[in-house]
Amino acid sequence: MKIGFFTDTYFPQVSGVATSIKTLKDELVKLGHEVIIFTTTDPNAPDDEEGIIRMPSVPFISFKDRRIVVRGMWDAYMIAKEFELDLVHTHTEFGVGFLGKVVGKSLHIPVVHTYHTMYEDYLHYIAHGKVLRPTHVKIFSRVFANHTSGVVCPSERVIATLRKYGVVTPMRIIPTGIETKKFEPNENTPTEIAQLRTFLGMEKDETFLLSLSRLSYEKNIQALIQKLPDILQVKPSVRLVIVGKGPYEEELKQLAFIEGITDRVLFVGEVPNDQVALYYQAADYFVCTSTSESQGLTYLEAMASGTQLVVEGNDYLDHLVDDFSLGATFKTDDEFASMLLSYMAENPAKNPEVLARKKYEISAESFGKSMLAFYNEMIVYYEKVQAEKEQRPEVDTSTKTKKHKRLFKGIFH
Repeated sequence: MKIGFFTDTYFPQVSGVATSIKTLKDELVKLGHEVIIFTTTDPNAPDDEEGIIRMPSVPFISFKDRRIVVRGMWDAYMIAKEFELDLVHTHTEFGVGFLGKVVGKSLHIPVVHTYHTMYEDYLHYIAHGKVLRPTHVKIFSRVFANHTSGVVCPSERVIATLRKYGVVTPMRIIPTGIETKKFEPNENTPTEIAQLRTFLGMEKDETFLLSLSRLSYEKNIQALIQKLPDILQVKPSVRLVIVGKGPYEEELKQLAFIEGITDRVLFVGEVPNDQVALYYQAADYFVCTSTSESQGLTYLEAMASGTQLVVEGNDYLDHLVDDFSLGATFKTDDEFASMLLSYMAENPAKNPEVLARKKYEISAESFGKSMLAFYNEMIVYYEKVQAEKEQRPEVDTSTKTKKHKRLFKGIFH
């Protein structure tokens, strides 16, 4: 099968979306399929990328990790037609995603879409929320999704939101998978953990709480800092290590100062990719109070590293953390301190069998097979829908078609 991915972010850009797309591409190739990626330019991308079509772009003003195509879409459209794709998979609702829809319509093949981002959580980044409203997100998402053959939802939260928006096209919950082997400890891990804790200035008896994410308001790291004094009253040896960078970093540092816990909160900044697994492995608990995740890969990475989670729950996380040996979820920010202290006091043993089962569920292998099954279903579904359309009375659309072709060429030339 030849599959075209249409996305506005891809490696070497660093984001959860870019990571999930690359993971899926690699798994589909392993299964014997061909994947062609249509995406934006990146100054750090190598010049000789096989199977990747890049269109000139600039960073989006409010989301620096996303880029906007400025030209080259017509050329990409013609290249896509030459590939004779069997299926289009869009990963953005904007310019490149629109191109994917046009290609799918032109080639008479199904278009599958993954709804990666819960946009209502990010409206404050665009003119401080004064231009785009939740109503705009609802309408745009509904129109885009309902004009595809099927929608992939990374979590229950996403599918529930799209149903609320009025999306009626077939939807399937397929959680993103990760390369779990990258996070498994090896024979050198104990020594490396000891070295890392020394580097961080941590004593052997200190409890290492890890927060790893972009430092932005919607990640709600401020709740971890605000509740840390309550934890320290009972467990003075706790240290919160915050890994990541972002626009809210200075506010978080100021909050730690106001709370009088600067000696208990350590801001590490970004760490190299090859060190991320070690931070998970060195931590006693992975903690998070974010409520903006459609599906956060950091939860999966922490779990694959064998680190227990104490995180604010939702439908997805309550299902992910389904055994007490894996961790615990709580309902609100106010419950974080009490849940963590309770979990630490109970100190449940890790269960290798439970962890092994969970690792396969969150693996890239499982992810790839589930997505391929959905592709095959959507091909059958698309052919059925097209057959039903052919049985309907014909309507003269020649004038309308010519108008749309002129519009398309006008936009992308």
